[in-house]
Amino acid sequence: GWKDAISTKIINFNNEKMQITWAARELFPGQNVSFSYTFDEGKHKVWKPCPTYLLDQEYNSGCLFKTEGPTLAISIRNSNGSEELFSKRLKSDFYIKPTRPENVTFFWKEDMVTVSCNKPERGVKCLRLELQYKSKFDKDWQSRTSKCCSVGEQGFDPRKCYSFRVRLKRLVPFCNVLNYSSDWEAETFWMNGTLLDSCDEDIKSQSNTAIVLSCLLTGLLMLLVLLILLCKWQRFQQSVMPVIPDPKYVFADLFNDHNGNFQEWIDKTDHAVVQTKLEYEEPECIIEAESHQEDEKNSGKKELQEKIFAFAGAAENKDPKAAQVACLVPTSNITASFAGFQVLMNDDMYVML
Repeated sequence: GWKDAISTKIINFNNEKMQITWAARELFPGQNVSFSYTFDEGKHKVWKPCPTYLLDQEYNSGCLFKTEGPTLAISIRNSNGSEELFSKRLKSDFYIKPTRPENVTFFWKEDMVTVSCNKPERGVKCLRLELQYKSKFDKDWQSRTSKCCSVGEQGFDPRKCYSFRVRLKRLVPFCNVLNYSSDWEAETFWMNGTLLDSCDEDIKSQSNTAIVLSCLLTGLLMLLVLLILLCKWQRFQQSVMPVIPDPKYVFADLFNDHNGNFQEWIDKTDHAVVQTKLEYEEPECIIEAESHQEDEKNSGKKELQEKIFAFAGAAENKDPKAAQVACLVPTSNITASFAGFQVLMNDDMYVML
């Protein structure tokens, strides 16, 4: 009965190669066993010795041989083959481990990703394609399984970088006794439909972008502060030290017309000033004042009124003298109008404008 208790691990690699292993040191301590197998049925079986042994510290711990049919019988014997230590018959098709998916392609459409691979030559109905993915913010893988050989998933954020991996699985218990899956296809990294070498590049690019933006903002703030300080400094300079005018612009005639010859420039300037005074001499202001004592005020007023009326008549006759301004000392606060002239009267004089 102890022969049936021996534990073995049986794997049929894509129905091409068989691998059977056992715990040699625990099951058969101190002895090196032999292994034989056959795919024939009936009484006339042809047993074949193991072509390739797997070793564990120089002890035979397994055998690797070619798959030749659906029914397999194995036998483990002592070193010289005289005693059988373990035997078993099994269906090799129930221990298939598929190979990695081939020619894996990714198709992106907005937030949906469809992954597909080539169909294997045999056992397609027993296979399922499993897709696993995670973003750089996820700790665990998200899984999605579909029929071979296409699987789709949606809800991907185009701003995130995702890691993808796929593998093929055998259906249990309809096709396999054990839940065997293929090895994972090489992990790939995608972001918004673009293949990347790794998601570290995305993190690095984002950090570089953040550094560039922060540097630009810092530079702009420093420039703004410098401009403010410059304006305040100019105002302070103007308030403490007024700007001295440049004689080149104030005395443009001296430098442009006379090449800096001050004597020539001053002589010409004095001559021009004298002519200007002669040509634009202001009209004289005629002031007539009379001093009278208290008893002669009435007679003085009559004389002034006569002068005013005479001056008004001259203005009506377009006399040139009428253009002159007569300034008379007024004698009261009474205002009167004579022929377009305004006369102010005070106690001691008249003013006619």
